[in-house]
Amino acid sequence: MNSDSALLSIKDLGIDYPSPEGHSSISAVRGLNLDLAQGEIGCLLGSSGCGKSSVLRAICGFEKLTSGEILLRNQIASSPLMNLPTNQRRVGMVFQDFALFPHLNVLDNIAFGIRNLPRTKRIATAMDWLQRVALSDKAKYYPHELSGGQQQRVALARAMAPEPDLILLDEPFSSLDVDLRERLAADMRDILKANQVTALLVTHDQLEAFAIADKVGVMKDGRVIQWDAPYELYHQPVNRYVADFIGRGVLIKGVIQAQNKVLIELGELDLDQNYQNDIGEEVDVLLREDDIYHDDDSPVLAEVVSKTFKGADFLYTLKLHSGAIVFALVPSHHNHAISEKIGVRLAADHVVIFKK
Repeated sequence: MNSDSALLSIKDLGIDYPSPEGHSSISAVRGLNLDLAQGEIGCLLGSSGCGKSSVLRAICGFEKLTSGEILLRNQIASSPLMNLPTNQRRVGMVFQDFALFPHLNVLDNIAFGIRNLPRTKRIATAMDWLQRVALSDKAKYYPHELSGGQQQRVALARAMAPEPDLILLDEPFSSLDVDLRERLAADMRDILKANQVTALLVTHDQLEAFAIADKVGVMKDGRVIQWDAPYELYHQPVNRYVADFIGRGVLIKGVIQAQNKVLIELGELDLDQNYQNDIGEEVDVLLREDDIYHDDDSPVLAEVVSKTFKGADFLYTLKLHSGAIVFALVPSHHNHAISEKIGVRLAADHVVIFKK
């Protein structure tokens, strides 16, 4: 994407904080770049302390930049020399705890964010947004009378009611039950897309990220390592860190062969790129749980080390003859015992290798 056409463009962003001892600064974010188009949903994904929430705060105008700049609709909102006031940025925020006012009912919570309108217009607009998030029957309820998922939708409606250019969501599912998060993330995506809202969220949960986002940025040590579609992150990670962080996989030994193939213990795989000049070179090959199938007729056997029942499937942890560990998703009617040896075969369409 051309950054000139992006609704949000972050260029070489740097954010430093004073150290606790006061001797030097601590770099929270450095050299971060990303572009987000109108109507696109982006996500910064990373472990605690990687800098993702600092980026969100900087977009709001709550953090001063050490370097770089933040542009909204091609206008500089933040740089080391200027910081546009938060109320002039047309940015809405949904906080971790939703920050709903307990003494206001649902309708008045949403209307609170559009105080510049006459009362009748505010109520009509708030009711319209309640309908958009499928909560029109909860207008007179108070926050404590709602489920966590319903509170989340109210917070989203309140943030969207002033029709900002960009919605920011800070770990929006962290206070909800684990089992609900992925479903609610998909519901939120539907709401954002139906209303053509541009959004950026931060999370440490990749299932949430994949359920909601068009683009995901994997962060480490204050940098975005890879900013890409979830599909590309999973199947074409740019380095070992992303490969290990995204999905469930292992790296096993391989050797580059003629005719653009790589040989591993389980057999040969076709390579997407041309490695003809590297024949004989040892590499590491990424294998994910969906790259290995259970096949009773296969001569290649693997020992069941452990298994996790997932309803339609078992996730098997398998030990190969060499001792290498791999994973496989197996239909749940194949219920094998621990220590049993089962036939396996390769079924990898996207082969990712890393040189030693």
